[in-house]
Amino acid sequence: MSDQTAIIRLDHVWFSYGNDHVLKDVSLTIQSGDFVGVIGPNGGGKTTLLRLMLGVLEPARGSVELLGGAPRKTRMQVGYVPQETSSNILFPISVFDVVLMGKMGKRGLFHSFTKEDREQAGETLSELNIYPLKNKNIGDLSGGQRQKVLLARALVGKPRILFLDEPTASIDTQGQDEIYEHMRVLNDGGTTVLLVTHNVGAVSSYIKSIACVSREVFFHPDGVLDEATITKAYGCPVDIVAHGLPHRVYHEHGGA
Repeated sequence: MSDQTAIIRLDHVWFSYGNDHVLKDVSLTIQSGDFVGVIGPNGGGKTTLLRLMLGVLEPARGSVELLGGAPRKTRMQVGYVPQETSSNILFPISVFDVVLMGKMGKRGLFHSFTKEDREQAGETLSELNIYPLKNKNIGDLSGGQRQKVLLARALVGKPRILFLDEPTASIDTQGQDEIYEHMRVLNDGGTTVLLVTHNVGAVSSYIKSIACVSREVFFHPDGVLDEATITKAYGCPVDIVAHGLPHRVYHEHGGA
């Protein structure tokens, strides 16, 4: 792809929590229309990487560009699904109202929602097969159901980029496949997707490229991991598990 289609850029980015260098000298370019699988060991910096791209965190050194500008100014054009689903579950708000909150970035905090906003919220709930939950309190849902609601909130704003941090961690295998297939449809329609996952095998037929994050970032635009890179990232040879079955997604010694 031409560099003119770049949608995210990180240039020599460093980030630390105290004296702990979580990310070191990261330079990365994501092209429009890509479907990136973000993998790596726990504590390797995957979530931190996403938060830097979103402008939630600021790099200690280096620069981050999102959609051609500073992330704090452009992130209203993206959607984000966090890994954690239990925050504020006691807050008395309905599923439908949670999804409508996904429109706030474009409407503004003090603007009322339109009829079109409400119709789009209902359509998004239907697309994810959770419309019957629309009047339930968010705190009364299972972890998997809450995760789907958060996904609906991210999607209702029609984002140009969708960031997902282990979105299927609380969802059964059938539900995972439904979400991955939905992501494929969105990506085919032009939405750029960045998906943090521990299960590359399950999404290997969906992703186009892989970013392996372990303080440094090793980017593979062809979606293929070589044995040396994945061993360096994880510290040992790794079999990626798909639906409980070992599934290698990288080539060994040049073979398939």
